[in-house]
Amino acid sequence: MTSFTKFLKKSQFSQVVALLLLLLLLVIGAIPGYLTAHWNWQELPRITNIKELQNLPKKGLSLPGWQTVEQRQQQIGERKWSYQLIQKQSDQTKAILLLLPQTGSKDQPVVEWTEINSFWQWQIAQYRSADFTVKPQNKPQKAGSNAETKVEARFFRASTGQQTFAVLQWYAWSNGGHSSPLRWFVVDQIAQWHKKRAPWVAVSILIPMEPLGQVETTWNQAKSIGQTVQAALMTDPL
Repeated sequence: MTSFTKFLKKSQFSQVVALLLLLLLLVIGAIPGYLTAHWNWQELPRITNIKELQNLPKKGLSLPGWQTVEQRQQQIGERKWSYQLIQKQSDQTKAILLLLPQTGSKDQPVVEWTEINSFWQWQIAQYRSADFTVKPQNKPQKAGSNAETKVEARFFRASTGQQTFAVLQWYAWSNGGHSSPLRWFVVDQIAQWHKKRAPWVAVSILIPMEPLGQVETTWNQAKSIGQTVQAALMTDPL
């Protein structure tokens, strides 16, 4: 209980810092618009890969070393996700990959995790923050840049009356990822300063596990799948 309380305090502190940074960005960004009477949010920069993102729920994501057993559009809440049952070619390990991409210039991540929880009617336990890094594939790196991309996800055990999963969730963008939509908003605001955008994809990975088991026993597997998914998204469509 003590460690969980500390985690909540740490999470709340991070959100407060991110919120203060966001307010600072908005204030600084508003000054040029005020002086020129031209507001950036009236005309958002164009998302150049919007068609690829819109097609993602229809075709799913190709993952190296994994076979897609089934792929379909799945209605969750008010939107259609890509539901993809994947199987590892080397040892027949199976997992479910859910993807929801940004489909419009004003589309923002907000309640994706709440909608998934309600859809599956999960009982959540052993929740923690989970970090991993990934190297983008087939994309040249700028000289002096850090080749590793950091992702800060959320990791927990989710149970229904019939099945138990280890779940890894985050919002992915082209040079990182985080489980909080607020973090994406800050990244997107910075991108808009440079007349660009930071398109996003909500990722939820479900790995079957034993009922009432310890979710930590699946962490290495979840981390490996997460790295593969993030790398594939950064290659295409992000």
